[in-house]
Formats: sequence, structure tokens, C-alpha cells
Amino acid sequence: MGDDHDRKEQRPDLTAGIAEAEIPDDRPLTGRVGDELVLLIRTGDDIHALGATCSHYGGPLGDGLVVDGTVRCPWHHARFDVRTGAAVGGPALDPVPCWEVERADGRVRVRDRRKERAPSGHRPAQEPGSVVVLGGGAAGHAAVETLRTEGYPGPITVIDADPDSPYDRPQLSKTVLSGEQGPEALPLRDDAWFEAHEVHRVRARAEELDVDGRRVRLANGDDVAFDRLLIATGAEPRDLPAEMPPDARVHTLRSWADGRRLIAAAEAGRRAVVVGASFIGLEVAAALRARDVDVQIVAPEPLPLAATLGEDLGAWLQGLHESHGVTFHLGRQVARVVPDGVVLDDGRELPCDFVVVGIGVRPREELAARAGLDTDDGILVDARLQTSAPGIFAAGDVARYPDAHAGTRVRIEHWVVAQRMGQHAARAMLGAEAPFTDPPFFWTRHYGQTVSWVGAAPEWDDFVATGDPASSYAIRYLRGGNERALATVERDLENLRFEAALEADVTDVRQAGAEAS
Repeated sequence: MGDDHDRKEQRPDLTAGIAEAEIPDDRPLTGRVGDELVLLIRTGDDIHALGATCSHYGGPLGDGLVVDGTVRCPWHHARFDVRTGAAVGGPALDPVPCWEVERADGRVRVRDRRKERAPSGHRPAQEPGSVVVLGGGAAGHAAVETLRTEGYPGPITVIDADPDSPYDRPQLSKTVLSGEQGPEALPLRDDAWFEAHEVHRVRARAEELDVDGRRVRLANGDDVAFDRLLIATGAEPRDLPAEMPPDARVHTLRSWADGRRLIAAAEAGRRAVVVGASFIGLEVAAALRARDVDVQIVAPEPLPLAATLGEDLGAWLQGLHESHGVTFHLGRQVARVVPDGVVLDDGRELPCDFVVVGIGVRPREELAARAGLDTDDGILVDARLQTSAPGIFAAGDVARYPDAHAGTRVRIEHWVVAQRMGQHAARAMLGAEAPFTDPPFFWTRHYGQTVSWVGAAPEWDDFVATGDPASSYAIRYLRGGNERALATVERDLENLRFEAALEADVTDVRQAGAEAS
């Protein structure tokens, strides 16, 4: 147990009690109950006790932030209801435990652990006759979980041709491909969970959507009827626009099946060319280096991710990869793939055993477009995530929604955003009227270093940077003098606070509009 155990022993014993005045108003206080770390959180006149470890990847909730009745994890911004411990915002799916609190004579004591999570205290405003979810990835699965936790009792059917879903896709490039974790880290739920929650799964591809008839036609000819539908078909990797032989050893990384093939390629070959200095391309490069594969990256831009993160952070990431043996060929493109390598547009040949393509994805919108739904580089949805057809919603990588922070429609290709959109769409299908206003959040990991991003800044015209990426760093992206996004290294609490400030800004704008009307 080491240092973690020593630190735990230094925490106050909450069963013995603590002075109520010692509990701050704006942040958690971490104590212990036996061998468990427990938070005390004050919200108004109430004091709550709940588990101090995030159910996502084990982040320390005591280092997080309390916002509007939730406590938020500093690592990946998972959100938990302080009253019930429920996971109310991705990426966490499971609740944290809660304890009974006793208050007397100015002291607070933590008593017995609750055996069951407290009920949410409400029923859905609407109960559709049936719900069908197309896609079992981040958005689709989060929607299914939310439907059940919100009290929806009706039939739920998930249609997904991926035999491995649902699984934790970020772990593919961040830990499983590198060998840091095994495949057991990937599954989100097992078959028993779906049986216990009465969720029917159909392992098939959807071929046709009948909007008026409220039916989905499957590739095997079967029809599935729905009252409410969520389209969460995600996105697919873009193909490499280059000449190549039919047996070219070219890979992408989107699914667990892709991951298995890529791991096999890394075990059989020692040289790889990664096409694209995108987030996925760089994470794959880092994972392959962990397997002692020689990696060369080819990308057309002069600096990795500079358009997204800025030149300073892009240069730091390039240097970090180079320090681990990666070679960059920037300002170049692959003209063709040959049996034993690739040929660049300047004629140079890079020998390799296999190629990995990470040049972006395109939304899987064809089914919706054929059905007559409004699309434009994604399925267009309103603020509640409803499509142009009533009762049909879209969420995740396939959806283009009106972003309250950027002031324009955006389509975000990140895991946490997809989960939160799925959760919001589920609540909307049950009658919730609130718009989706969660600021986008994502993280990227390279050689143990994590860059966290919050906000939406598809275009920015200025930035303010502080610190050094090698130790502690923050860069704020501005548009027209307004802060739109923040990227940080080793400044998790600052990242959380910026997210909360973006949410408060949207709330203020919405309230001002309501008062004016």
C-alpha cells in the first residue's frame, strides 16, 4: 500500500467526528472510514459523505471541484451527485458509495455505509412505448444506462454490428495497444448487465430507416419498431488517398477488432509508418514505441497539432515523441504504398513492415441522409439533440449540434462529449426540455504525459500561455477577446474551474435572454 496507505492514515477519522466548521463551503474534505477514503461535502445547509475515488479510472475526487450539487473528478471530469453518489456526467458510469451523516453539538460524524443508492426522487416526464438505439459506442451505451437510471421501464433495443461493444475506446490507443493494460480493461458491461437491465441487443447492421413508419430495417431483413430512436452510429476512419496494392498492410484504429490486428502487426513487424500527426496518430506512435517498434510519422503540416493546440504545445509534443525515438517527416504526404514501405510525394521511400493511418474520421450519416433527415457533415440536431424528425435524436461523433460556447454548430469527435450527449439525449427522450450545453472536454496521453482540453475553439485568434509544458502549463485560446478554450498539463483543477466558468457563462446568457423576453 506504501505511500497511499501512509497518506490515508493521515486523514481525519470521520467516524470519530470532525468539527463542522472545518468543512469548507467550496471544496471536498477527504477523511477516512476504516480503510476507505470518504469525502465530506457541504452544499448549502446540508453535509454529504461519499466515496473519494472516481469510479472511472480511480481519480482522487478530493482534488476535484464541487459545482451545483456535483463533485467532479480532476482527471477526466466525471460528475457525481453529492446526494446520491450517482454518476450523472461521463465518463463515469458507476456510482460512488454514500454514507449516513450524523450532526450534533457542532460536530459531524460519518456512520453506516448506505446499502442502496438513494432514489433520484423523480419519474420521467414521458415514457415512450419503446426506445431503439443505433450504435453501442460511447453515446449509445451512455444513453442506455441513463434511460434505466432515470427510471424508464420500457423496452430498449440496441442495434450494433460490432461484436465487442460496449468497450472503452480511449483505452485502445492509450493503454491496451501499448501493452500497459490487457484486453480486460476494455469492456464497459458484460452480458449479465444487459440481462439484468432488460436491454435487448441485436448484433446486426441497420440498412434502412423508415421515419414515417417508425421502423429500422436490418441487413438480415428484419424490422425493429420504435417510438423513440437515438442515432449514435459514430464515425469511421478516412481512407488513405494513395496508391496501394490490394494486400497492403495498412491499418486504422477505431474498433477493438482493429486493435487486435494492429497488436498482431506490431508483434510480427518492427518498423511502422504512421500517416497523420493527429491525436490518434500520435497516441498510436507512443503505443508502438512502448512495444519497441521503430516509428516514423508522415504529415502535411509543419508542426503536429499546431492549428489545434498552438505552436508551443505542438512543438513540445513533437519533441516529446522525438525524445522517445520517433522520426517526423512533416510537410510531406504519402504518394503510394509499396510492398515493403511507402513512397512520399518527394520521391523518398520509407521502409516499413506496416502502415497506420490516422488522418481523421467522417460521420456515419448515410442512413440518416437516405431517410431524409437533415445532414451536413453530420446529422443536424437542435439544442435538445433532436433531429429534423420529431422523436428521433442523434448524439456523439455523428451529430452536429448548436454549441452555446462557440456560437456555431460543431461536431466533436471525443469520447466524453459523446457520452454526455448520449446521456442528454436519453433525458430528452424522456421529456427533459433543457438544451445541451456541456463544454467539450477531452484528454490525450503520450509517454505518461497528459494534455487536457476543455471548451470549443474551432477558430481562435489569440492565446495566453503560462508555465512550461514539461512541468506545468496552461494555454487559453481567445476569439474576439473572449476565452473559448483551455489546454493544460499538470493543472487539473484549473481545467475543472475553467469548465465550470464556461457553464456559468452559458447559464447567465440563457437567464438574461429569458428575463428580456
